[in-house]
This record gives sequence, structure tokens and C-alpha cells, in this order.
Amino acid sequence: MAGIQLNGTMLQGFSWNLPPDGQHWRRLAQLAPRLAEEGFTSVWMPPAYKGAAGVNDVGYGAYDLWDLGEFDQRGTVATKYGTREEYQIAVRELQAAGLSVLADLVLNHKLGSDQTQRVLATEMAGDNRNYAMDIPRPITAWTRYTFPGRAGKYDDFTWDYHCFKAVDYDVMHERSGVFLLDGKHWDADVDQENGNFDYLMGADVDLDDPRVYEQLVKWGAWYLNETGVDGVRLDAIKHMSRSFYLRWLNDMRRATGRELFCVGEYWLADTGRLLWYLGEEKAMSLFDVPLHYKFYNASQDREHIDFKHILSGTLLEADPIHTVTFVDNHDTQPDQALESTVDAWFKPIAYSLILLREQGYPCVFFADLYGLPNDRITAVAELPLLLEIRRRFAFGRQRDFFDDYDLVAWVRDGSDHHEMSGCVVILSRRHGGEEPVHKTIDMGKEHVGSRWICVLGQGHDEVEVDEEGSARFVVGDAMLSVFLRVEAARSLDNIPISVK
Repeated sequence: MAGIQLNGTMLQGFSWNLPPDGQHWRRLAQLAPRLAEEGFTSVWMPPAYKGAAGVNDVGYGAYDLWDLGEFDQRGTVATKYGTREEYQIAVRELQAAGLSVLADLVLNHKLGSDQTQRVLATEMAGDNRNYAMDIPRPITAWTRYTFPGRAGKYDDFTWDYHCFKAVDYDVMHERSGVFLLDGKHWDADVDQENGNFDYLMGADVDLDDPRVYEQLVKWGAWYLNETGVDGVRLDAIKHMSRSFYLRWLNDMRRATGRELFCVGEYWLADTGRLLWYLGEEKAMSLFDVPLHYKFYNASQDREHIDFKHILSGTLLEADPIHTVTFVDNHDTQPDQALESTVDAWFKPIAYSLILLREQGYPCVFFADLYGLPNDRITAVAELPLLLEIRRRFAFGRQRDFFDDYDLVAWVRDGSDHHEMSGCVVILSRRHGGEEPVHKTIDMGKEHVGSRWICVLGQGHDEVEVDEEGSARFVVGDAMLSVFLRVEAARSLDNIPISVK
């Protein structure tokens, strides 16, 4: 119904260790109706183009951006996830179910070069990329990309050493390092870790080169118009010029005539740097990495969690409109370079903080939703219920009661546009003694006489708001408790036994 608020919810529709069976595009297409029913409004799909490792490439070892699973390259026609046709079908099926589709773009680097070239380069210190360890010397680098399997279809641009800034391997001397190609320089508007973090991996794309920029504009317009995706997730922007993306996104929006929602991955637990990258233009949103680390650290130290300040110092607090919140993702899962997996016991609490609050655009991890043995991640059993509460009841004014480090709450008052809506969420790490742990909340005069019941946690008795607008919510020793109106609780699809 027009004008009715929806709680936007993103699904990261993949994990790192999905089986390389070429079936994932088909799986997502089949899941589309179910995802819409669960309340998702968008799906972030993994990189769709050919990676250097062929069917075993998750997509971040970008080889040929023009090959969406159509050409015999890197030992395969299909990507890890399927063929170009299957990808486009999946996009259409998700959109037909009412979901927006976000494409994952990796423009920072290339891997899987077809030929080497002899070039001049200077080896830079690994921990200070501004420090030259020697004078420029000849090296042999993997810098020529001819894409023989595609044979010029769609585009005949050949990438060579002029298109890159740096590489990480000298074939001539069989030596790894960071080699800055002669005549190139690091961009200043990137992260300053290691002196300058322009270089990440592989053959680093020179975003300042006019031919490269023209190529990325041409490809971007083709890709977005050809696939019809609704937005993009940008990989590794910590290592990419801020000015490049301001210009490139503007060109993409002009080329497609669409708003193109965009979220960038700037992997740093420093809200100040994230705000710097957003700038005044705010051309994109960013993932709230500081919040993820708040969740991770809390999950590692159960007895010292400070719920009162769990959201302090995060991007969510500083700029909720341009924040995409998450608990875990493919990079934080076990065995990955950025491994910082939130412990399973804390995940329901973390998900309540991103799904049942007003601020931010929450992203749910595929492995947390379904449980994936290959990734050593079990499904978060509470997620279906939390998603249903978000979809149906987490509406209206939000009032926070973050007044104790070990016992906090927030209330969503509900909306006239959403039947039976409203919820009360309580986080606690107190232990009950003679009197059970409880929190008395000023619900307001508008809630006088309303009756509430715990649908997640340990409370069993109904709670009635008294004539002063106050209510005493008993939570026992539960760390997460969610209360709904009694009539809402009894209408749940994922209904707890206690309220049947």
C-alpha cells in the first residue's frame, strides 16, 4: 500500500565457502519468494564476473569484468556461481519478488594475467609504502591481460603495465613485495595505514590513468544496463581514491538514469575515517565496521559487556542514514584474513541491535540465516523470529533507556499503519537473586492498559501497563528479551511455545 513504511533489510546472499558447483544463481532465484516473505528488501549478490581462480574464485580475484560466465577462460565457462544467463535470470526473479539487487564490484585490482612484461619498478617498504627500498630496477610482472577466450567480444581493450600502479611479485627474481611501477605514484585520498594504503593486492589498477577511467566508465555503464541491477556494493574502497568514486558514481548514475544505491566496504574500525570518506557529498553508504568490532569484542568478554555504550563511537551513532549495519560477513568468518567472528551466543543480541532499532540499514549474513557447514557457521535460531518482528512490528517512535551498563532497553511505540505493531527489547547481563531481574519502563500514557508478553527470552507472565503508563518487565537471567503486544505475539508465524 502506497505510503506504508517498510523496514529495509539486506541479505548478503553468499558466504566464502559455498560449494563451487555453479548452482548458486539458481539457488538465489528459487529463494526469491521466500526471501521476500521473510522481509528482505534487497539482496547483495557475490561478484558475477570471471575470477583468476575460475570456478574456485569467490569473485575478489577479478580477472575479466566483461565475462559474466559466458566464455571459456581460467579453465571454465561458468563462474563459481553459474553462467551469465543464470545470473540474469536470478536478478530478474529477485526483482520480480520485490527485492532490489546489489552487484558486488571489484575495481581495485586484477589477478590472473595472461602474459608478463618487463618493466621498471621500485620496491617499497611493506610497512611504509612511502619509503623506497632501492632505486628503480627491471622486474618481470604479470601485467598484460588480453582475455583470449573472449576474443574482443563486447570490448577489445588490452590491459598492460601502463594501466597499473604496482604489483606484488617479480617473476624475474622470484621475489614477493610491493613494487611501484616507474612513473606511478600513490593516491593521497586513500587510507593512511602503512604510510599509504593505495596498494592492496595483485596488479593495482591505476585509477588516475585516463584510458583506465574511460574503460571503467564504459564497462560500468554496460554492466549496469545489461544486468539491470538496482545498486552496487564497492569492494576495498579503503585502498581506492575517494575522488575516483565521486566521479565514477556520478557518471554511472547519469549513464543509467537511476539513483543506484551504493554501499562501500572501508574496512577500518575508525568512525572518523569513515566520516572523512563519506565527506559532505555522501555519494554512498558505508558498512559499520566499528559496530561489528563492538559486537565481536563484547562476544569475547561476556562478564564485562557495557550495554550502555554498545552503540557509542559507531558510524550508526554518527550518521545512521548512510550506515549499513551487520554482525558478520564473508571476510569475518572463520579462517579468513579479517577473521573476527562474533561468538554464536552473542549473535541474537547483535541482530536485535540492528534489526529491531530504527537507525541504520541492516544486512543479514547468508551463513547466519541458513547455517553452512563448509563455513563452520551454524544458523542463528532466533533470526527468523527477529526478522518477522522487524517486518511486522518494529515500527513507530523509538525511545531508548540505555541508563545502566548491565541492563538497557528500547521501546518502539508502534504505528497506526501497522496492525498490532510496537515492541520492547531488553538487554541484560544481570543475574537474578531473591528478586528476578526486571526493568521498569515508562511506556507512556498512550499504552495504558495494553498487555505485553515475552516472545524471546525467559518471561512468561503477561505484563500490563498501569494507569500511570508504567510497566515492570521481568527478564530473569536472559540476556535478550523481546516483548510484543499479546495479540501480536499470538499472530506470529514463528510463534514461541510460551505464547501459544
